[in-house]
Amino acid sequence: MKKSYIIGIDQSTQGTKALLFDASGALIARADKSHKQMINEQGWVSHDAQEIYENTIAVVKDLLKQSGVAPEEVAGIGLTNQRETSILWDRATGEPLNNAIVWQCARATSICEREQIASKADMIFAKTGLKLSPYFPAAKIAWLLENTPNDSNVCHGTVDAYLVYRLTEGKVYATDYSNASRTQLFDIFALKWDKEICSLFGIDPKNLPEVKDSDGNFGETTMEGIFPQGVPIAAVMGDSHGALFGQQCHSKGMTKATYGTGSSIMMNIGKEPVLSNNGLVTSLAWSRKGQVEYVLEGNLNYTGAVITWLKDDMKLISSPGETEELAKAAVQEDSLYLVPAFTGLGAPYWNSSAKAMICGMDRTTGRNEIVRAALESIAYQITDVLKAMQQDCKGLELAELRVDGGPTGNAYLMQFQSDISAMKVQVSSAQELSGIGVAYMAGMSLGLWDENVFSQIGRTSFAPTMEEEVRDKKYQGWKAAVEKVLNNG
Repeated sequence: MKKSYIIGIDQSTQGTKALLFDASGALIARADKSHKQMINEQGWVSHDAQEIYENTIAVVKDLLKQSGVAPEEVAGIGLTNQRETSILWDRATGEPLNNAIVWQCARATSICEREQIASKADMIFAKTGLKLSPYFPAAKIAWLLENTPNDSNVCHGTVDAYLVYRLTEGKVYATDYSNASRTQLFDIFALKWDKEICSLFGIDPKNLPEVKDSDGNFGETTMEGIFPQGVPIAAVMGDSHGALFGQQCHSKGMTKATYGTGSSIMMNIGKEPVLSNNGLVTSLAWSRKGQVEYVLEGNLNYTGAVITWLKDDMKLISSPGETEELAKAAVQEDSLYLVPAFTGLGAPYWNSSAKAMICGMDRTTGRNEIVRAALESIAYQITDVLKAMQQDCKGLELAELRVDGGPTGNAYLMQFQSDISAMKVQVSSAQELSGIGVAYMAGMSLGLWDENVFSQIGRTSFAPTMEEEVRDKKYQGWKAAVEKVLNNG
C-alpha cells in the first residue's frame, strides 16, 4: 500500500488538532479535541500534560476514522506546539510529575527577581535574544524542579519534547531549534544550551533534550498501536514558526502577522542573528538540512480580542462580521483613536501598567466611529512592530506582509493595514498555517513534496491607496495617543 499521506499535529493552548494532507498537499480532513484550562485562585495557568498526550493519540485516531485513510498509507507526521509551556516528567515512565505551566502563567516571577538572576539580565538577553521574563521556560522549569518531588531522574522541556518522548516510548528525547530558542536557556549564537544560564536557574543541561534540525529525524511512533509499524516524526516546530513556514516566508525580509486573540509578527532575518534595540525578541525560525535561520518577533496582547471587547463587554456589535460595514459607515476624517492597553502594552512598548484609552472624541463620535477606531487599533499596533523591525534591520525593505487568522476576513481592516503600513498585504486562504507549515516541512523532509506544494495556499492582495500626507497625519495621531497612554501608565 502506497504511503502518500502526511499528518500535521497542532498542539495549541486551547486544544489539539490533527490535519490530514493527501499526496498533492491538499488538506482533506481534520479532528480536534480541547483540554482543560486550569486557573487557580492565584491566577496560575496549568494544563494536564497527561490529558494532552492522550488527546494527541485520540485526534489521530479520529482523523483516520473520519477520512477512511488506512494507517498504512501515512508516510509521516509533523508536530507543532504551543510555545513556552513547560513540563517535567519521569525519565523512566514518561509520566508527567506535575501539571504543565502554561506560557501565560507568571508564577515564576519571583525566580526572575532573584538577585543572582536579575543581575544577569543583560547577559541573558545578549546570548538568548530574549528579555528576562517568567514568560519563558527557564524560570518555569526552575519552578517545577523546586516545587515537585523528584529523584532527579527527570526530563524537562517544552510540549514538543514531551510529546516526542511519549510518542517514541522514551527512545527519542529531543526538541528543535525553534523551540529551544524560546526557552531562555539556549545560546542562539553558539547554538547550544548555555551552561552559565542553566546554572543560574538551577538546571542541569544534561537533563535538557537534544536539539535537532526542525526537519530532522525525531524517531518513529505507532501512536499506541494505531499504526501497525512505526511512522516517522519528520518535522517539529513551534506554532508561530510553523505559521511563518506555512506562509512561505523562507527568505530574508519576508514577514508574517497572525491575527488571533493577540498577534505574533515575525520577520525572517536570514542566517545571521540581529539583537533588537526596539523592543523585539530574536529567535531561531527553524533549522533545515543543518542550516539555521533567524527571526525578529513582536507580540501583541490585544488585536482580535479588541473585537471580542466590542461584542461581549461594550455590546456595540452582536457578531464580529458587523464591524466591516460599521467601520465603512463611520466618519473617516475625525481624530478618534482607541489604544487597547487593557492588560498593558506589548511590543514594542512593553509597559505592563499602561491603561486603555479612547481619545479625540467630538460631537460626531458614535457607535460606528468607536468600532472603526477599534479595528484601526489592530493595524496601528502591527505597524508599530513593523517599523521597529525596519529600525533593527536598517536597509532591509519590507514590501509585503503575509497575514492569517480570523480578523483577516475583514476587508476594511486589511485595506487599512495596507494603507497605514504602506505595504502590500497578502491574505492567506488557509487558516491552519501552523499545522500546514509543519506538515509541509515533514513531507519535504521525506521527499514527498517540493516547494511547489505551497501552491495549495491561495492569497488575496490589498495594496496601499492612501495618500502619504493622510497616512502620516493618521499615524502621528496614533503615536500621540499612545504617548498619552504611556504617560498615564
